[in-house]
Amino acid sequence: MLIKHRDVRVRFEWFIARRYLMARKKGAFISLNTAFSIGGVVIGVAALVFVMSMMNGFETEMRTRILGVTSHITVFPRFETHLAEPDSAMVELLTVEGVTAAAPFIYYKAAVASDAAGDGIVVRGIDTELENAVTGLGDNVFSGYFDVSPNEEGEGGIIVGKMLAQRLDVIPGDNLVLFSLKGEKLRAGVQPKVKKFEVRGIFEVGMYEYDASMAYISIPDAASLFKTGGVTGIHLRTFDVMSADVIAERVNEKYSDKYDAVDWKQMNSNLFSWMRLEKIGMFIALSLIITVAAFNIISTLVMIVMEKRHEIGILKTMGSIPKSIARIFMGLGTIVGILGCALGWGLGYFLCWLQIEFEIVALDPEIYFISRLPVEIRLFDFMIVGAAAIILCFLATIYPAVRASRLSVVRVLRR
Repeated sequence: MLIKHRDVRVRFEWFIARRYLMARKKGAFISLNTAFSIGGVVIGVAALVFVMSMMNGFETEMRTRILGVTSHITVFPRFETHLAEPDSAMVELLTVEGVTAAAPFIYYKAAVASDAAGDGIVVRGIDTELENAVTGLGDNVFSGYFDVSPNEEGEGGIIVGKMLAQRLDVIPGDNLVLFSLKGEKLRAGVQPKVKKFEVRGIFEVGMYEYDASMAYISIPDAASLFKTGGVTGIHLRTFDVMSADVIAERVNEKYSDKYDAVDWKQMNSNLFSWMRLEKIGMFIALSLIITVAAFNIISTLVMIVMEKRHEIGILKTMGSIPKSIARIFMGLGTIVGILGCALGWGLGYFLCWLQIEFEIVALDPEIYFISRLPVEIRLFDFMIVGAAAIILCFLATIYPAVRASRLSVVRVLRR
């Protein structure tokens, strides 16, 4: 019987709350203040959902571009400057659970010159077949082709970034000269070692750091030019890019005496930490819109309490306890929050869909490295925004609800 009585009471409280919300006033479906309260929640939720989806889109774009030239995990020798036997190292690393591909590389700084200009760059020696399996670099070559093998004259091939190619004023088929800082020792000093290369391709990943200062040659050419005596490290690809940190830890645990594994998140920790902080900041800033709507809910409920004080007095004389009166107004504010949240979700999703389908907001690719505003919808963000909105709306009901529950029956009915 107690359960039935409690269920009836709860249904009664929600029934009264809905009646107060839907009460007609001067021909309107709901009061103007209540409509403004719901509208504020709708705008706040929609803005938060859209902005967080936009931040997700930028984060995904950045990750995609970084992984276009960087592997999921980079492994370096722990106690040596190079790996003299990369093949055996790759065999060992491929036994780690979660690793699906491996490729050796040489990393070195050099000077480069064309007929038009010169510059300092970072050079990577790679095996094109293995490298494309771990970074997908070949997919970013938009001019020429992905090949660094020697031509008929014995000249090695080189692939350069788009902005570097523009500064050097070269296109596929032109020649470049690389100068190694590890040159030949002569009596008069050190003479830089020089080697000519043919430009085979030009890549673009949309990040200045790579497009303006990176070039790729073959591993044999790099080993000969820079006198490395081996490779700098091994690039690894994992089955899941988001689990790269866990798999890197497995490598460090299994081969702690040989290798030092660093995942892509750790190598770009400053960038992604900044993006995460910016997302949190945007969430807090735009939550103020919902907070303003919550204050509007407080004023609306206080006005309803003043308007319905006689009805509240009658409910109390009929046996309603203060808790029931408080629940009526808490339910009223919660309904406003839930309704505003649902409509805000719908509006936010619609705005995201419009941008995804029709690319309404365009960007200058020369400045932003992408041609349209990226949007990525995540259910978790919708849930977080909805929970925050409903909680804020519920908290806004506490003061009016307590005030309504404390109204004196005698004073109310005397007036």
